[in-house]
Amino acid sequence: MEHDITLSLEAARALSRRILHTAGFATGHVEAITRSVVAAQRDECHSHGLYRLLGIVETAAMGGLDPQAVPEVIDQAPGIVKVDAHYGSSLLAFEQGLTHLQEKAERNGIAVLMINHCFHFSALWSEVEALSERGLAGLAMNPTHAFVAPAGGVRALLGTNPFAFSWPRPGGTPYTFDFATSVVARGEIELHRRAGKAIPDDWALDDQGQPTTEATAALAGAMLPFGGHKGSALSTMIELLAGPLIGDALSHETQAANEDGTGRPCHGELVMALSPGAFLGEQSEAGLLHAEKLFEEILGQGARLPSQRRFEARERSLASGVSIPAALYRDLKALVEDNTPGPHT
Repeated sequence: MEHDITLSLEAARALSRRILHTAGFATGHVEAITRSVVAAQRDECHSHGLYRLLGIVETAAMGGLDPQAVPEVIDQAPGIVKVDAHYGSSLLAFEQGLTHLQEKAERNGIAVLMINHCFHFSALWSEVEALSERGLAGLAMNPTHAFVAPAGGVRALLGTNPFAFSWPRPGGTPYTFDFATSVVARGEIELHRRAGKAIPDDWALDDQGQPTTEATAALAGAMLPFGGHKGSALSTMIELLAGPLIGDALSHETQAANEDGTGRPCHGELVMALSPGAFLGEQSEAGLLHAEKLFEEILGQGARLPSQRRFEARERSLASGVSIPAALYRDLKALVEDNTPGPHT
């Protein structure tokens, strides 16, 4: 059995930058994408870490996104900032709209960032945590491609449609959750396929609409929403808020990039920011301390807060670097020259 490869965080960043520069991405995109995938790898979110570089490089090579796109920031309304990604990665568009979103939220109490025509492939928690780091509560959501059957259905129609929330906590890590409205993220099934592992029989249907434990069959069929009709309804809400509401595509109107160049992988994203300072004024600090009572009660029952595992992983990675499968490391190295920064022991 092959051992995992360990990289320092700086080596991981250098590898990501080299891969993206080699693939023709502009420097702004290189840095924004690298921040996202290395943060995910650091937090042991393997399905959204360095592995994701394979997909974005392939998508760019097939013309599914513009690696040189320049996001256009538009003052859409008093409480809305729009960023047209012009068919580039969502990450740079988000970063360029973030300050404007913060300003509007602090002025109005609540504000929305709508990102249009973007290629989205990354974890959402890093975006809502960028808001909680600024003292704001944040929500983010987006459609994907049609990978998920609605509850009771047998064919893919909805996206995996992730949803994330982060709440600022005085002197500590934020309260953050980020989950797909499918049973699992599609990347988890892809990682099972790469490893030759079976999946649980409640994750997906094959192309005949039957439950399957085969990852390859699942990827050719339809994933399932979590929680049955509840997850299906939440997924539909995300389709509407991050699709028609912002003038962008529904999941079933997009297609993955392909070798013919006819894929339409881009869609929209919606990010919402709420300012405790604007809601509560001088009482905002008291409001945040009041929230801490809820977290204390949860922990007092022996329960865990979401993202605790991720924050623990972050501490390990900051001390010891990150580990990825040797096969993935070879695939990443194949995208660049032989003098790519190597692993350390």
